[in-house]
Order: sequence, then structure tokens, then C-alpha cells
Amino acid sequence: MKVGAVIISYHPDTVHLSSMLSALNTMGWPVALIDNSPVALAGLRDAFSHYVHCADNVGIAEAQNIGIDILIAQGAEAVLILDQDSQLTPAFLQNLYETYTYALRRCPRMACLGPQIVCEFIDKPVQPKLHKSQPVCDRLEHAKQIIASGMIINVTAYHKVGKKDASLFIDGVDHEWCWRARSLGFQVLKASTVEMRHRQGDGRHRVLGLNFKRGAPVRLYYQVRNVLILSRRRHVPMYWKCRHLMALPLRWLVNRWYFPEGKLRGHYVRRGIKDGLLGRTGKLN
Repeated sequence: MKVGAVIISYHPDTVHLSSMLSALNTMGWPVALIDNSPVALAGLRDAFSHYVHCADNVGIAEAQNIGIDILIAQGAEAVLILDQDSQLTPAFLQNLYETYTYALRRCPRMACLGPQIVCEFIDKPVQPKLHKSQPVCDRLEHAKQIIASGMIINVTAYHKVGKKDASLFIDGVDHEWCWRARSLGFQVLKASTVEMRHRQGDGRHRVLGLNFKRGAPVRLYYQVRNVLILSRRRHVPMYWKCRHLMALPLRWLVNRWYFPEGKLRGHYVRRGIKDGLLGRTGKLN
């Protein structure tokens, strides 16, 4: 099976990027680096099979689409999606690949498969509190959605499901694609025996007895706006709509009054609510 990998970067750590490439090279897979940074990478860019510089920052979704299309044109039957800080080893990649081929035999209508994510902040596997994954066998679980980092996309399913939604720009992109795939009768799977460490956001804080992720202030705009955008779509699960819509007032409260840069964070939450209600999508200008 021909597999390719896409890495999406934005001001990447070139040392870590080089280590990721070394691990991927052990598999012999072509690697497309789609770089959303304002200034193109120097030196390392020539090490990748394909390098595309998007100086205007086209967002996560469109960057993934660009990379996937490049690899499909090269004959890829499956595409691995990675963040610039994904933690890779040759053993992990081999295990993920073997599990993917096994899953494809067991579940021909598989849209994508991802590893069991281990949160770096708490050093524990990430498990949803609601709508837990359902076992398929000792190696696989049905999931409602998986994140981009470590996701292997079945190209046959990709042609039927369609591209990632570039109008979302960044947040909710991969979950939306998984939900769309499931609404069309495809399966989203998790490899329960393949673990990958992942860092989501810049930190974790416990406020009012609850745990909150802290990221860059501007990300709040996309997170809040896209909750309102996605809540209008029929294929998005009702539990997700209810949970995230009900949480908006609390998210504003915590980000405005408990996190650093509270005034700026509050501004982005309000702007996200306004644009979400107005149905505005794309990049924030």
C-alpha cells in the first residue's frame, strides 16, 4: 500500500521537524510539508519530497487539502496527517501502519484511523467522558471523532467524503470531517494499542473545580465562532452542540477573568460570538 505523510507547520521548531522527517524516512513514505509561516523555511525545506509555502496562512484545513491532493496525485492510497510537534518514532509509525492495514481488512468502510492520544500535561490517555469509544476487537475501537495528529485517511473514502472544510480555517476541522464521514456511512476508528503523546494548547488550569485548556488568545475566536457555525449543521452530533453551546458563557468568564491577557481573550470570545451568529467564516482579518 502506498502511503504518504502531510505535515502542517507554522513557525516550526526545525530541530523537531528534522527528527520527524528522519522517523518518516525509515518508512520510505513521501512527505509533503505545507508551511503556513510568513517566511519560508531555509535549508530543511529541500529535505522534504514536497514543500509548499503559504505565506498568507491558508489555515489548517486548506493546508491539509493541499498536502493530501499532492500525495494523491503521486499515487497515495492512504495519507497520514501530522502536526509540526507530533511525537514520532519508527516503531510508532510501523505499528500504526500495520494496525491501519489490519483495520482496512476488518472494516472496508473505514474513513480514517488514529492512535490513542496521551496528553502530555497529565501523562494519561485521553478518553472522552461522554460517548466513549466502542470496541471493535482487541486492537480497534469505533470513535465519534479523532484529532488530526496521527490520523491516517483512507483515500477511497476521502474522495467520497470530500475535502476538509477550509471555511473553518483551524478549529473543529478534523472533528467535522469525521462527523461528515460517519453521516455518509463510513467508520472512524481508533487504534487502542498504538499510543502517541500529544500536546494540546499551551497549558491546563483548574478553575472553579473544572479543567480548562489554555491556548493563544486568537484561537478563542475560531473556537467560539466555529461552535456556532457547526451547531447549525445536521451531521454534527447533538451532544457536541449542547455541550459546547452551554459552555460558552463559562469559557468567556474563565478566559476573561482567570487567564493571562484576559482583556484580549474576552475580545476574541465576543468577536467569535458575533461572527458566528452572522455566519462569517474563513480567516480573521
